[in-house]
Amino acid sequence: MPGGTYSALSGMQTRLQELDRIASDLANIGTAGYKTERAGSVAAERQAFSTTLDSAVDVMTGNTRVDFRTGTVATTGRNLDVALQGKGFIAIDTPAGVRYTRNGSLTRGPNGMLTTSQGEPIANELGSGPITLAPGELAIDGDGTVRVGGAVAGKIRMVEFGSGDELVRESGSRFRAIAGATPTPAQGTTIVAGSLEQSNASAVDLMAKLTEVTRSFETLQRGVSMISNDLDGRAISELARR
Repeated sequence: MPGGTYSALSGMQTRLQELDRIASDLANIGTAGYKTERAGSVAAERQAFSTTLDSAVDVMTGNTRVDFRTGTVATTGRNLDVALQGKGFIAIDTPAGVRYTRNGSLTRGPNGMLTTSQGEPIANELGSGPITLAPGELAIDGDGTVRVGGAVAGKIRMVEFGSGDELVRESGSRFRAIAGATPTPAQGTTIVAGSLEQSNASAVDLMAKLTEVTRSFETLQRGVSMISNDLDGRAISELARR
């Protein structure tokens, strides 16, 4: 197979991976606290073929990184919605361990616990037990203190990390810390009650990117087809002469 075909095929593969990322971003446009991902392309040496695709490639997708830039804060008026201002994350207690999110769409579970919309308890800064909401008027202070009827029910644990590279996306707007990462109490992060941080993925930008990547893929696909047809034509011509 000629080198030009390898180059075109590797380019097509990187475009397919980019399309997957765009599809994920589009699917989470409406997910509060969602963060988009960005990735570059790197050259693949011919000796690295067996470890990349088990075939010859000239380019492959580089490391992806989550873009943790803050999304727009929108007022909802719902007292269980919170938006974070600052670089902190809300800590969540899950069966798999502590997880982190900026999705502040909270809910009151059937047992009165303060949970995520998926039913996972919000970590309590004031003790090891969950934040339990008794009947009454709910208010959430800027520092995360939760009050019901004026009495303190708990405090939302907010943490931060030294670098976004210490977090790995598990799903949507939920992240886990890598081994060795040490979250610290969030400094300078405040809660805005009755609001939600929107996804930082832009539908307009994504649609423009989708068009660009699709056209690039189709161009490479036509290139592969032309190269293949040229080879077939030469082969037929050579055979006809013999």
